[in-house]
Amino acid sequence: MKLEFRKISHLVACSLFLFLGVASYAQASNSNVSPEYASLAPSKISAIERSKSKEDENDKLINNVKVFYNPISEQISVTFKLAKVNNITIKVMDALGNEVLSLHNGSLDAGMQNLSFETQQKLAEGFYFVRVSGGSETIVKRISIKL
Repeated sequence: MKLEFRKISHLVACSLFLFLGVASYAQASNSNVSPEYASLAPSKISAIERSKSKEDENDKLINNVKVFYNPISEQISVTFKLAKVNNITIKVMDALGNEVLSLHNGSLDAGMQNLSFETQQKLAEGFYFVRVSGGSETIVKRISIKL
């Protein structure tokens, strides 16, 4: 009898928690929506959220960094969008973080940047990282070198 009473009390407690959870969810879904979003459909709300994420992306100095062709043999091409004029450094680092090759260190104008660098046989075959730095931002992309 004692065992059945425990099972029944456990079942009642679980049912109570489930009921309270459903009731609070129903109350939340019927609550007032802020006036900013009151007349918007869900698709419009997601469009607002997307525009906010684009604003966050616009706050970044360096966007859309791409390093190609991967694997690299003789030439490294780096493309990225720069939000404003800034001093940019582009370096090739080994797996331990040691600088192997400095590709660029200087000021670049705002806009899309398409830069190509000859490796001049200075990199042995293996995996490396291209580090693009400007201001307080650093973007790192992994590359492989095939000779």
